[in-house]
Amino acid sequence: EEEDDLGYRLFPDRKKKPQSFLVRSLFTFHNKCQVMLRMTLETNPYAQLLLEAMKQSGCTVFNDRHFSCENCDGCVSGGFDSATSQIVLCQNNIHHQSHMNRVVAHELIHAFDHCRAHVDWFKNVKHLACSEIRAANLSGDCTLMNEIARFKFGLKRHHQTCVRDRAIRSILAVRKVSKETAEKAVDEVFDACFNDLEPFGRIPHSKTDARRAYRDFQNRDRYNANL
Repeated sequence: EEEDDLGYRLFPDRKKKPQSFLVRSLFTFHNKCQVMLRMTLETNPYAQLLLEAMKQSGCTVFNDRHFSCENCDGCVSGGFDSATSQIVLCQNNIHHQSHMNRVVAHELIHAFDHCRAHVDWFKNVKHLACSEIRAANLSGDCTLMNEIARFKFGLKRHHQTCVRDRAIRSILAVRKVSKETAEKAVDEVFDACFNDLEPFGRIPHSKTDARRAYRDFQNRDRYNANL
């Protein structure tokens, strides 16, 4: 029951004995997931910046160790398992490269928060809310094009509305709490967490923004190294 409250019900493969590489490679979903993951890590500026930031924070990410393509229940696309420091990618629910890019960036933000701060994922819903706000804000989840694809778009403070809504949805997906509890947690920490833009230094509204942020991050690192 306790594990169910923590969202593990959505990731049934977490409890299964790992299959051999040969067996896993024979399944199309798993093989496709691995190929798309590799493409994301090698070419996506959101992921590249986050990987570099985690390395500098002493939390180097290794593909084979920290990512796991698995089957998931429900409509979730991924998750961060803080107990194992692994990012779970839902191979049965991620079918396009653009979707993989967003999921990896979203979960890497959780991993970055786990690396840099003492996040109490399971007992403090405000901590979870803060990381979900940051992930929705910085991963590209709420770009204009993504919102148009969801038939949700507006002009006034639409990005903030999207971030709030997606943070609440994420909490409700992985915790057995009421909608009122999730909304209260998000609203209480929203301003501080929405304005915490590390490690991007800005809200990357597009891949172009993310590339600029990545370049600025690299230049900042070189500057600090020369001080």
